[in-house]
Amino acid sequence: MVRVVANARGCIGAGQCVITAPNVFDQDEDGIVVVVDEQPSEADLPDVRAALDLCPSQSLTLTN
Repeated sequence: MVRVVANARGCIGAGQCVITAPNVFDQDEDGIVVVVDEQPSEADLPDVRAALDLCPSQSLTLTN
């Protein structure tokens, strides 16, 4: 199973991840990424991968 990891220190708060994969990502009060589902379902993986591609700071990764 894959796991989503976010580098909050690198996040610039663009919010593309939340727009693209709202089941997996959220933002805190400062706009910084929060992973709400570290092990997304297979159904959510295409959206997660799209969020990784859209992240302007490249602060999101998938690990095994």
